[in-house]
Amino acid sequence: MPQSFFDHLQQLRHTRRTLAAGTMLFDRDDPVTSVYRVESGEVHLLRRQADGAEFILQRAQAGGLLAEASITSKAYHCGAVVVRPSVLAVFSRADVQALIANNQQAATAFATHLGREVREARMRAEILSLKRVSERLDAWLIWNDNALINKGKWHQVAKEIGVSPEALYRELARRR
Repeated sequence: MPQSFFDHLQQLRHTRRTLAAGTMLFDRDDPVTSVYRVESGEVHLLRRQADGAEFILQRAQAGGLLAEASITSKAYHCGAVVVRPSVLAVFSRADVQALIANNQQAATAFATHLGREVREARMRAEILSLKRVSERLDAWLIWNDNALINKGKWHQVAKEIGVSPEALYRELARRR
């Protein structure tokens, strides 16, 4: 069985950072110098609009690579905020780029990883294209194996599907 991209990454020198919830890891237009893998906790990539609205572009949880598209960028196109206390493995962007450039198996594993991420991004875009809250929630549930997270985190689901928390709560109440 071929190695995952994460197996290849683990062979590189890296450090660990422990971050508290609410910590801003990087912001839009910051230079990309590091690649992050979430070992525990949760970090969100956010795009902030001029009107203050935020959209979650990625929910990186334990085992996830954060902002992997930035490996080939000079600057971040979004921000990253820690939403649960997290431990991150921090790799040098230059080392990761060299790994991909010089190791065919690592490059193939990276392409496979990116393909999976593209499919998830497309699903997220499809959910946001739906007009009704009920349709968005149905699609989100299908994407998440019909597992609704606990009540205390419903506001995160609302952000992911692009509706107000109140609209989501009304839809959930209607389904009871």
